Amino acid sequence: MRQLYHLAIDPACRAVRVMLAEKGIDCELRTEKVWERREVFLHMNPAGQVPVFIDEDGTAIPGATVIAEYLEEAYPEPTLLGTDSLDRAEVRRLESWFAEKFHREVTVNLVEEKIMKRFLGLGTPNSAAIRAGLANIHYHLEYIGWLCDRRRWLAGDFFSRADIAAACQISAVDYLGDVPWTRHAGAKDWYARIKSRPSFRAILADHISGARPPKHYADLDF
Repeated sequence: MRQLYHLAIDPACRAVRVMLAEKGIDCELRTEKVWERREVFLHMNPAGQVPVFIDEDGTAIPGATVIAEYLEEAYPEPTLLGTDSLDRAEVRRLESWFAEKFHREVTVNLVEEKIMKRFLGLGTPNSAAIRAGLANIHYHLEYIGWLCDRRRWLAGDFFSRADIAAACQISAVDYLGDVPWTRHAGAKDWYARIKSRPSFRAILADHISGARPPKHYADLDF
């Protein structure tokens, strides 16, 4: 049985879960408390980070980007990367934008401050970081709206890893109720389409102990 070691609120883990669902790959989810530094887990990924995907033959594939590339090669249908070199370049560019830039400028400042610090016992949230995250998110939502004015999906006319990376970052922030949807109709319309995909339903069903999402979080019509 394939397995995915993950944390429910982690956007990279969520992205891998959506990719697996889009490709119709069944997988057992195993929550990994990375802060415990389990020796068995460190043998799978010496970096001590999730996600880690275990394929049917027992091969351990660590890291969301590495897993994404592995899945595209090992399970090529349906493609989440595109069919030609320009498509693939644009998907990877936007995937990197959201998995790295959005994560650094928004998710770290909100999700890690408000939730992960509590799990790790790292003290109270940094109010300056939270203000920065709340300010930065507008730029990214405007960019999503700009892209969707010109394309059906973020990277083109096909659903791709770019959409998955963006939606999974946003979903983690939306769990906190920190996405200003009323000010970004284009991004909201795009995210509503993402929420309606069967592959995203398990993400919307996630609940973090001690933290309840807003009512609209799992509402397909907001």
